[in-house]
Amino acid sequence: MIRAILCAIDVSQPEHDREVLTVATRLAAMDGARLDVITVLPDFGMSVVGQFFDTSYHEKALSRARSLLNDFVSDVIGAEANAAVRHIVSTGKAYEEILHAAREAGSDLIVVGAHKPDLSDYLLGPNAARVVRHSDCSVYVVRPSN
Repeated sequence: MIRAILCAIDVSQPEHDREVLTVATRLAAMDGARLDVITVLPDFGMSVVGQFFDTSYHEKALSRARSLLNDFVSDVIGAEANAAVRHIVSTGKAYEEILHAAREAGSDLIVVGAHKPDLSDYLLGPNAARVVRHSDCSVYVVRPSN
């Protein structure tokens, strides 16, 4: 039985993840599982690029991402269902943060989107492939229907 599902969403490209969230919601409903939704921001502060952002940039980006994630989830599954969802906004490498959040939350299943692969990776995008390869729990990959 699945008790907790972590669904990974990219708030910068929500049109790609509408189906991912819909599938995760359906799977959670089947077992009465808790649904957690995560989005991961790149960590510009630790790179050479970070010197070009003012010190409050990261907090503003986190706040904006939380708002976008909440609005997206509410739009896709409805405000009432969204109220029961735990929203996670993290900073770092997407696959590392997804795996970390799944371990911390005790997730039984991770739901990720395959997105459109580039020429170097015919099966999955690089983050989805790494999540599948390194996850301690099952991973459900949602491929685009179009």
